[in-house]
Amino acid sequence: MKKIISTLLTTIILSNIYGQKIETVYLDKNDSTKSCYSIIYPPKLPWKGYMFLIPGFGEYAENVLLQSDLPKQLSLNGILTIIPTFSDGNLSFGVDSLSQQSFNEILEDVTSKHKLIDTKFYVGGFSIGGSCAIKYAEIANKENYKIKPSAVFAIDPPLDFERYYNSCLRNIRLSVTSEASQEFIYMKERLEKEMNGTPKTSLLNYYKVSPYSFTDTNQTALKNIINTPLRIYSEPDINWWLKERNSDFSAMNVLDASAMINELNRLGNTKATLITTQNKGFRKPDNRRHPHSWSIVDEKELIIWLLNQ
Repeated sequence: MKKIISTLLTTIILSNIYGQKIETVYLDKNDSTKSCYSIIYPPKLPWKGYMFLIPGFGEYAENVLLQSDLPKQLSLNGILTIIPTFSDGNLSFGVDSLSQQSFNEILEDVTSKHKLIDTKFYVGGFSIGGSCAIKYAEIANKENYKIKPSAVFAIDPPLDFERYYNSCLRNIRLSVTSEASQEFIYMKERLEKEMNGTPKTSLLNYYKVSPYSFTDTNQTALKNIINTPLRIYSEPDINWWLKERNSDFSAMNVLDASAMINELNRLGNTKATLITTQNKGFRKPDNRRHPHSWSIVDEKELIIWLLNQ
């Protein structure tokens, strides 16, 4: 009953926000918390493309729609927008094989129902959702999928999970209370589960799963997106992180993003760009300051870029 009420309330809220046709599709009819997607329809035909917009860790579609106007703007610009929830729910890791398999299942459902095979496809996301978007592009090119993204973007994504794991260890060590380190303990243990070990015991798994690996001198993942238009957004407000989270650059995702874009550019990808912002990161509904936020993106400018690819 709680799930039904929640779904009804979400539908009412989204309808009030957009006044547009929004549909939620459940691949698993018995569970509304996973294997589903929200689809936001453009007001008129023909559609210019379709976008998979992937939430961050812990987010559902309603969180995305609260934090960002991007789904609305995409729709108004003729892009069918799909916000997926994968088979492992809103705590999906995005880059792992289970999440990627669920991505393909939802993609197949959407494209077959709406006959989108010859339509431009875009993929993007926030935080771990951005990691998922880049990972999908890498796999799609490597495996020569029929459906490959025309362009990809990611908002402050963690990319190098070897770096991320070591950052968790350091934060746990430096935390003055056990409560302060709970998030890092969870992520450390989750990484050990997903990668079947630590970087010391399973480094090749970290290379295989991470969208980018600083210490992988073979650039295994990067070579699959040399020709893919890619944007990564970040707001590297180091003073905020030092003051509010006791964190430094070693714990910030911009470290991965800058290194990845640099290497892609050196490999010949002239359409790979890092976009940094200042004082744009705020979270709704109370407009709380946080540089790791959906709001750092200039939505209209991003859409122009997407449509030009």
